[in-house]
Amino acid sequence: MPVTKTETRKIVLDTARRIVASKGYSAVGINEVLAAAGVPKGSFYHHFNSKDAFGEAMMQSYFDDYLATIDGIAADKSKTSAERLMSYWQNFYDTQAVDDCQGGCLVVKLAAEIADLSEAMREATKVGTTGIVDRLERMIDDGIADGSVSVDDAPRATAETLYSLWLGASMMTKIHRSFAPLDRAMTVTRRTLHI
Repeated sequence: MPVTKTETRKIVLDTARRIVASKGYSAVGINEVLAAAGVPKGSFYHHFNSKDAFGEAMMQSYFDDYLATIDGIAADKSKTSAERLMSYWQNFYDTQAVDDCQGGCLVVKLAAEIADLSEAMREATKVGTTGIVDRLERMIDDGIADGSVSVDDAPRATAETLYSLWLGASMMTKIHRSFAPLDRAMTVTRRTLHI
């Protein structure tokens, strides 16, 4: 059965995410991605208008998958809200602890690079990270409502602070190739949520 245009686009984006997570955006050429995806070079512009549009689509695809993961964690009603929040943070930890602490988070890998490189990619990252903070805020609100979480600050500010903490810890983990920054982030998170 032939591969559809939509399936080919997804294959290219998934392949690009893996390569870019390892090398960075600027260091990866379109031909490298297409070769790794097994897609003919001439078909790139059938799927994307430009490299900038490709980068924006890659970030949107990454966040679609990431937000679906959070939504799945948040939907697990067999756990308290505190347990769901800690499941999210454990997932974050596990994702960043792979590949000799090099992690798989495109935000950690690309944020500084793309903020100056591409307005479309910066905006896609802004929308995606706002979606993450929105979901964390809702989980914190749910935890306050069910009594499994309490916070000293507003839920939104707490969600923003914790997400920023984990991004920073992830960068330090990459730099030091040590789990210690992630371990400290986990401790601070538990303390902040009073769990």
